[in-house]
Amino acid sequence: MKEKFNRERVRFHCKRKDTLVIQGWIENDTEGKETFGASLDGRALEPEVRTQRGVEVTKKYLRYRTNVSVEYFLMIPLPQNWKQAGSLTVWRNTPGRREVILKRSGKSLERLSVHLDSWMEGLRELPDGRYQLKGWYIGCENAGIALLDPRGRECPIQCRLGHRSDILGEYPEASLEETHSFELEFEPGKDNHLRLALKGSGKKALYLVDCRKMLSGKEGLANLCKKSWLYFRRKGTKQFIKRVSDVVLGADSISYERWRRKYGTTKQQLEEQRGAHFSYEPKVSILVPLYRTPEKYLKELVSSVKSQTYGKWELVLSDGSGEHSPLTPLLKELARGDSRITVLSHERQLRIAENTNEAIWAAAGNLLVFGDHDDLFAPDALYECVKTLNEKPGTELIYSDEDKVDGSGKRYFQPHFKPDYSPELLTSMNYFCHLVAVTRRLQNRVGLLDAAYDGAQDYDYVLRCTEAAGEGKIAHIQKILYHWRSHSASTAEDPKSKAYAFEAGRRAIQAHYQRLGIPVRVMAGEYPGLYRTSFAIVDEPLISILIPNKDHREDLDKCIRSIEEKSDYRNYEYIIIENNSTDPETFDYYEKLEKENEKARVVYYQGEFNYSDINNFGAAQAKGEYLLLLNNDTEIINPECLRELLGYCQLEGVGIVGARLYYEDDVIQHAGVVLGFGGIAGHAFIGEKRGDNGYFSRIICAQNYSAVTAACMMVKASVFHEAGGFSTELKVAFNDIDFCMKVRKLGWRIVYNPYAELYHYESKSRGLENTQEKIERFNREMAWFLDRWGEQVKAGDPYYNPNLTLDKADFSLRV
Repeated sequence: MKEKFNRERVRFHCKRKDTLVIQGWIENDTEGKETFGASLDGRALEPEVRTQRGVEVTKKYLRYRTNVSVEYFLMIPLPQNWKQAGSLTVWRNTPGRREVILKRSGKSLERLSVHLDSWMEGLRELPDGRYQLKGWYIGCENAGIALLDPRGRECPIQCRLGHRSDILGEYPEASLEETHSFELEFEPGKDNHLRLALKGSGKKALYLVDCRKMLSGKEGLANLCKKSWLYFRRKGTKQFIKRVSDVVLGADSISYERWRRKYGTTKQQLEEQRGAHFSYEPKVSILVPLYRTPEKYLKELVSSVKSQTYGKWELVLSDGSGEHSPLTPLLKELARGDSRITVLSHERQLRIAENTNEAIWAAAGNLLVFGDHDDLFAPDALYECVKTLNEKPGTELIYSDEDKVDGSGKRYFQPHFKPDYSPELLTSMNYFCHLVAVTRRLQNRVGLLDAAYDGAQDYDYVLRCTEAAGEGKIAHIQKILYHWRSHSASTAEDPKSKAYAFEAGRRAIQAHYQRLGIPVRVMAGEYPGLYRTSFAIVDEPLISILIPNKDHREDLDKCIRSIEEKSDYRNYEYIIIENNSTDPETFDYYEKLEKENEKARVVYYQGEFNYSDINNFGAAQAKGEYLLLLNNDTEIINPECLRELLGYCQLEGVGIVGARLYYEDDVIQHAGVVLGFGGIAGHAFIGEKRGDNGYFSRIICAQNYSAVTAACMMVKASVFHEAGGFSTELKVAFNDIDFCMKVRKLGWRIVYNPYAELYHYESKSRGLENTQEKIERFNREMAWFLDRWGEQVKAGDPYYNPNLTLDKADFSLRV
């Protein structure tokens, strides 16, 4: 079936009042194989077809999780008497098929013609308790803006006006002066149901403002309905019903079952493993502490061990149930049936750390593998561990990917495909979890589990192991080797059931930092099992904030004011890097800024726009120990934003720290950068809503990434110069990713900190990548980047996982 034309918007031209505009796109488009036609009551009309291409178009439609490279604007001139017409029909011709994409009556078109193109973007509560309502409209003249109560009376408002270059991509026929933004601030009152009225250019628009619902986020239902209708139109009834059932019934488990069938280890591969040999074949000791384990689960655990394709193992079962253990008969039977099974019985009940330590003492192997008493090992678990030891000599600590299994032992779900070793993620959550294997050499140095952290004794132990082993001796196996049992009594089923364990985890992280000599305060995160670290700032160092700017003084002023009014860190300087401004008011603003703010300096970069060279120029004049590269179209949200960035940037081994950025409508624009997204690199979780936690909570956890965006990037000044600054060959695209890659190559870590939050109004100074010249430049810079880093892109991002897709930014499964 041919892909449908998806209407995004139907409106009238903002300058030519008798021209209808249809905006849309085609999934997996092959441009040039179609033509468009239109008729009004049988009279032929000639649509003018405009297209937009490039990265901006692809990014715009990521929210629909589909591949869009070309966007269409059909400009349809209507005759003078169109208001008296009966019906307008617009169609798309493809080989062998005509698709009707719009059919409207003259009356409905007339109603549309008096609608003022506009949008109400959202309501939020300001720190002083007032409300702020944002939006925009398109028009040749300033519109009247009023906020009305239920009785039609105007509410007192403060209104700040501006222009919005970012919406020019939606209205290619408009000029900047015809885009209008507004920010209304008003006092909350008794009435929660208000109306926003816009009127101008002979058009009007009216919006309902339900303050209670908008502040609670419930207004998102309208967007959900719109997306559902679009999916229905694109995919048809059958696929729509399947999608609804997938959402309601839990498509992730179905999808994962399908994934297991496609990518899981096959029976043939398991047989080949049984006959394989390695030059180094250590004895593997599997250590399992027991406590009144249900016999069904224990039998299944032992069966999963006996099914291992690597045969040189022993299973040490330490029963901490006490003198009258109900497990004794079964344990004796298991030990009699296999000489590789060792059973330890104890007269008194043992807590989990002490019980595990008994198993460690009794173990004879050179590789220790830890397991819980009701879980399951994948049949190739030990084989893959020994294979890793042979392929990566010197490895001392191994962890693998994992999933969950239900009480029946038959349904697998919730796969956790993890990144390679990420020190900052490991202090945000115990993502190692299962499977973990430790060499005897490392265990001898680290010692035993500490009962002071019972409930999180494994977390404390892993942290101590990473300290002793060092990054070069830690290996991640990118395979599901462990199945974590999910039943009513397990932490996997209900994390809140072991609240004491999460407090023990917090103390374990605090102790980890204390051993490293780093003063911190570790706090519980947003969900059980997540943690947030607040670093003590040492010596309050100077931060140089570098802000490139060309005109757009209102945006620059908003950016600076957000720091001045909100930031609780005050030792900084501004370096405004002026580049080719033409508006005299911009220079008046510079003069006023330098006169009124002693922290601000304006430096003048002479030459055409080159983002890399501009920032290098600014960095050369910075006095700070830390540089904060910041776009002029950003606005910090939280007072601790700079402090959060600086806290991680001060860590030994960290070179760069990035932030969590939102579009103006509270949709995520950046939460780290993943190599390979879209074939090169892209932003993680772009398009997700603010407040979402993402795949295994990675949106809301500090962690390492291969790169972060320079829209807000803090870097040690010494590291910036060590890396040679930005590569000037990359004038616009990929320069921040290239810079991060250079810094990583020097051995420095890149950190994403979700607790530094900003709005990013997206490249207002530069404009969109929508001209042929800009597209050609983008392609040249992409080729240059791939020539330098293509091998790394091909190898895969170490902080992602090859089992996850590169076609979407949501960390869903590879298909």
